[in-house]
Amino acid sequence: MSDEMGASVPINGSDRNGYVVDIYPLSSYYFGSKEAIPFKDETLYNRVLRMKSNYDAHGLRTCVEAVLLVELFKHPHLLLLQVRNSIFKLPGGRLRPGESDIYGLKRKLTRKLSLNEDGGEVDWEVGECLGMWWKPDFETLLFPYFPPNVKRPKECTKLFLVKLPTYGQIISGVPQLLSKFSFNIIAS
Repeated sequence: MSDEMGASVPINGSDRNGYVVDIYPLSSYYFGSKEAIPFKDETLYNRVLRMKSNYDAHGLRTCVEAVLLVELFKHPHLLLLQVRNSIFKLPGGRLRPGESDIYGLKRKLTRKLSLNEDGGEVDWEVGECLGMWWKPDFETLLFPYFPPNVKRPKECTKLFLVKLPTYGQIISGVPQLLSKFSFNIIAS
């Protein structure tokens, strides 16, 4: 969650062992599918050309990604997006020039994960920045630190802990309440 200034604050406070994060069961969420968002570039060469052009126009490219956790089989699991049946990635993306990290991440999460893009029903709770990764050039290699020999990095990717919104205690508890029943599906 963020304060009025857009700064990141802990999601659920802290104790002496560190932060405490509530993780809800995977069954508390609905997962559907959306239309695939097409890649902007068909080849790596085209991607590098686009990145160079954007860098010349806007400077350092800043990306934000969400770390979304759920509980499954009594263990935390990381939710990832699957792209083209082969690539798995964290939800998020590139910020617009001048856009804040928190606002941009909420915009990206709404676009990629919400049922509709207006996001009226979702209030994403963005927690602290877990880490930053740096890209010293236009290649795909990222470093979890700012390389000392790099004077002008090309990209910075920030990972934020994000609490998934739930349906509320009553609605999310309905599947458990209904689990004591057997259902006969009547065909018309």
